[in-house]
Amino acid sequence: MSKKILIVDDEKDITETISFMLKAKGYEVIEGYDGEEGLKLAKENMPDLIILDVMMPKINGYKIARLLKYDTKYKHIPIIMVTARGQDADKLIGEETGADEYITKPFEFEEILNAVNKYLES
Repeated sequence: MSKKILIVDDEKDITETISFMLKAKGYEVIEGYDGEEGLKLAKENMPDLIILDVMMPKINGYKIARLLKYDTKYKHIPIIMVTARGQDADKLIGEETGADEYITKPFEFEEILNAVNKYLES
């Protein structure tokens, strides 16, 4: 059975690009375009991994990560944060809210793939 990955990013082109590449690698992909939708999709679909943007409408990525990581039902799901906010302080907030990995935009697709493999292939 293929692993399920949820991608939540309000930049549709980024979401679609990551989605296309992950599907090509055999993953099942679910896409969300704002924080509220992303949180709902995470709870409905119980993905094996979440790729999450930080700056989004309705609910930001930090809050989604925190809500999921403090819920015993979802805390095991690895979260890869992908964001344009590359300051050390931003990375620290990401880690504090439960992000397992922090990748800054612009990124190489290999970075995403390596992070996905790190959590799903082990």
